[in-house]
Amino acid sequence: MKSNIVVKNAGNKNILDTMKRYNRSMVWFRNDLRIHDNQALSEMALESREMIPVYCFDSRHFEKSSFGFPKTGKIRLRFLVESVLDLKKNLQDRGSDLLVLFGDPENIIPEIANSYNVENVIWQDEVASEETDVDFKLRENLEQKGIDTMCTWGLTLYHVDESPFDYNSVPDVFTAFRKKVEKSTTVSDLYMAPKRFPAFPNEVEGYVEIPTEIKKLLEKSQYHPDAVLSFKGGESEALKRLDEYFWEGDHLKHYKETRNGLLGADYSSKFSPWLANGCISPRYIYHQVKKYEAARVANDSTYWLVFELIWRDYFKCIFLKYDDKLFMKNGIKNETTQWKTDNAVFEKWANGNTGIPFIDANMRELNATGYMSNRGRQNVASFFAKNLELDWRMGAEYFESMLIDYDVCSNYGNWAYVSGVGNDPRDRYFNIVGQAKRYDNNGEYVRTWLPELHELPSEYIHEPHKMLKSMQEIYGVTIGKDYPEPMIDLEKSYERIKSGR
Repeated sequence: MKSNIVVKNAGNKNILDTMKRYNRSMVWFRNDLRIHDNQALSEMALESREMIPVYCFDSRHFEKSSFGFPKTGKIRLRFLVESVLDLKKNLQDRGSDLLVLFGDPENIIPEIANSYNVENVIWQDEVASEETDVDFKLRENLEQKGIDTMCTWGLTLYHVDESPFDYNSVPDVFTAFRKKVEKSTTVSDLYMAPKRFPAFPNEVEGYVEIPTEIKKLLEKSQYHPDAVLSFKGGESEALKRLDEYFWEGDHLKHYKETRNGLLGADYSSKFSPWLANGCISPRYIYHQVKKYEAARVANDSTYWLVFELIWRDYFKCIFLKYDDKLFMKNGIKNETTQWKTDNAVFEKWANGNTGIPFIDANMRELNATGYMSNRGRQNVASFFAKNLELDWRMGAEYFESMLIDYDVCSNYGNWAYVSGVGNDPRDRYFNIVGQAKRYDNNGEYVRTWLPELHELPSEYIHEPHKMLKSMQEIYGVTIGKDYPEPMIDLEKSYERIKSGR
């Protein structure tokens, strides 16, 4: 277990009980880019005469991952920048501002805080090792300068202080976790942001709208016309999306039936990008669900949205329990699968050139928009790990780079789960063509992202290689030239998986 985890000694719900008044405090934002339901902002506003909100683009997030991918891809970065700028505007609207920095937070924040006579720095706890390592070093560096520190908790639906489990006893099966928290834990009330924040000191300088290092990376990053939603970062957009999905469109009442859809804005809530960046609070969503149930309808769909939020909580608790094991190739089960690292095979998967239309369509959507449906993610991950036998961590790192809703716990937790080294007790695999026929029966999704197959009849849209040469000529698609042959025989790979080879 990590020795420097701060959440075990922080995340205090009653932070005011231990907090003294400060002349000048600093609030460091990370994955909590909002003013609503933000304990640090709400309680600093009450207890500090002046406040310096700060966001730091961590320079390490713009380096390469262990498998050589950009840790933060352009589409994901664009969403993040939009979220930061929206936070700045919302702070300005309430009498404050946002200092934007670039560097290593554990080094630059203490220097800035010291130079502006900050007496206290407060931030939200995280749970994964890269983030908690930063927390530990930041706390050390601040304390060396005589600056107080305090952490809050805002990552999850259920507050960590009220968990029915200690960190070592979190169940390895989700159902056991869900039943216990639903039975014994309640969702806290929201923290309300004041109408005016403490003054932003006049002498604080150095704000740049977008640091030069970031601006260069954003060049030519555009919205794709076929994206299921024009995702734009920020709290304002998050609250707007919830209002549209719940109240204007009245879609929540059908969520459970439609959530596995592939095309269109409203088959699912699409809250995940804003949740991942902390632009919207899981508690806020929960309380809006309860309002919806009181005003419109309470049914399986309204429950299921909360159910998905509990899944999100679960993976964060699993990280608290297992720490870096979630990043190891053998996972929490210590499985000894002989994973492969074939770059040529990986490139076919990543670029959507596997010859299996359902996989290719999902990967091309991800590359073009930074988003993929939950159904798509499960299938491409299962294909990657189970059928291709590639090291699942390569796939997880690629998603880390590309997804606008990248969340370290959900991403690596789900990849480990699907790959058979995580929390799935049954170690399942997906029948890719069967899934495609079930969720994209007429091929509309595949045709959207694979225009070279647009004219194919539905009978062959998911298995074009089964068309006779004469039919290929009729529809103007030569398999092996216009669209690749399948890179593997799926049926043979399923036989291998079932036999345990």
